[in-house]
Amino acid sequence: MITIVKSIALHGLDGQIVEVEVDVSRGLPSFDLVGLPDTAVREAKDRVRAAIKNAGFEFPVKRIIVNLAPADIKKEGPVYDLPIAVGILASTGQLDPSRCSPYAFLGELSLNGALRGISGVLPSTLAARDGGVTNIIVPAVNAEEAALIKEVVVYPAATIGEIVCFLRGGLRISPHTAKANPLSADTHQETTPDFAEVRGQLAAKRALEIAAAGGHNLIMIGSPGSGKTMLARRLPGILPDLTFPEALEVTKIHSLAGMLHPDKPLVSRRPFRSPHHTASTASIIGGGRIPKPGEVSLAHLGVLFMDEIPEFRKDTLEALRQPLEDGVVTIARVSATLNYPASLMLVAACNPCPCGYFGDTSRDCRCTPYQVDRYLSRLSGPLLDRVDIHVEVPRLPYHEIASGKTPESSRSVKSRVEAAQCRQRQRAAQTTKKAASLNPAAAYNARLSPIELRKQCQTTKPAAALLKEAFHTLSLSARSHDRILKVARTIADLADSGLIQENHIAEALQYRTLDRH
Repeated sequence: MITIVKSIALHGLDGQIVEVEVDVSRGLPSFDLVGLPDTAVREAKDRVRAAIKNAGFEFPVKRIIVNLAPADIKKEGPVYDLPIAVGILASTGQLDPSRCSPYAFLGELSLNGALRGISGVLPSTLAARDGGVTNIIVPAVNAEEAALIKEVVVYPAATIGEIVCFLRGGLRISPHTAKANPLSADTHQETTPDFAEVRGQLAAKRALEIAAAGGHNLIMIGSPGSGKTMLARRLPGILPDLTFPEALEVTKIHSLAGMLHPDKPLVSRRPFRSPHHTASTASIIGGGRIPKPGEVSLAHLGVLFMDEIPEFRKDTLEALRQPLEDGVVTIARVSATLNYPASLMLVAACNPCPCGYFGDTSRDCRCTPYQVDRYLSRLSGPLLDRVDIHVEVPRLPYHEIASGKTPESSRSVKSRVEAAQCRQRQRAAQTTKKAASLNPAAAYNARLSPIELRKQCQTTKPAAALLKEAFHTLSLSARSHDRILKVARTIADLADSGLIQENHIAEALQYRTLDRH
């Protein structure tokens, strides 16, 4: 007897309905899995056999063939344990196949029949909705995550025994309902580092405010202990809160990476990722034997902080160029090409030289000019072209450290950032046909296309003359020219100015430190 049970296959963040076809017939006892299963899927037959027996049901001593259709798509992970077990029980008459057809099944089975949590439940539920499946049975620990999709009815289960009783009509499983406003809880539960804790460094704080307002990439150069890392870790506190569609987008990536906590199924705060400089290229960009999202995707709609950026591998830094430009990572393999979103703010920090004290008046630098040049040359011109703001973070004098003045808090800076981004969305809605409000990141000044740049970055004549002079004096590239305009547009938004003024261009030029040197 053949039974068909629905499940979901994920390819990156995209998914599709998979039909688990189970045929139980006479013949020598065997259990064959076909349909491009990976190692974890092939091992399902041993988990399913033990789970069915230990849950008190009969496992057939017959010839069993399980086909995962469509057969030309690779199937990965233990998510197919539950649909395979349900299909076997239905094919042997222990379940009514018609009672299984309205549902999609996701879950890993333990040997005693309990359901374990799995990764990728949120994108799988979205794929089920898009495929026309409105009912889904998932492990109880994943129910809150799946219930974020309102159009799908989610049934949580702890064991395969519960599912069998439910499908037989002997047990009622109540659909799981998500919180009315999942973003309202835990959004500010954790203490966010505040700008008020950072003494001095007004120029660096101003640069971070501009970067946050326009979504610009930024690099800080300064001697050890000047406060670069401290400043970077406070950047998320001045970024606007995630909207619900943005939170779902971020949560999909973290769910696929298996990084969601069962008690917090929705990522409600902007990501801040800070990988160590020894990280491999695959861990930063994404990929691996089984392709997974990397740090640039985990930082989507948030901040990727790369401390001591010259210490990262050269090929890793060069691989950043495409995601910084396009906002997406494309991972090509023989079997498939996967796309992961990577619309992020890159914040980098580095010393001015290997010893860290080049240009520091308090200590002598021990590096030769060749060593300084070699150290900074690890950051290639094409990569620096994609970094809008370069700012120096000098050592603080004692009177600023000991000052009793309370610096400006993140809350007040955040209000200005939100007001500037509101102006960007309004301008984008007026000058483009796309609905910028559906994807707020698309309206950031840093994401302006060449056509949008000409429409939205109108300058006064003195401002245009200053930019022209700087273009020739600094030997800027076309990309650097456009990025200076974008930064100046953000500065004008913070000042609530419709036109880009000469002082806005002048300030934007000050944030090209590495170009001037």
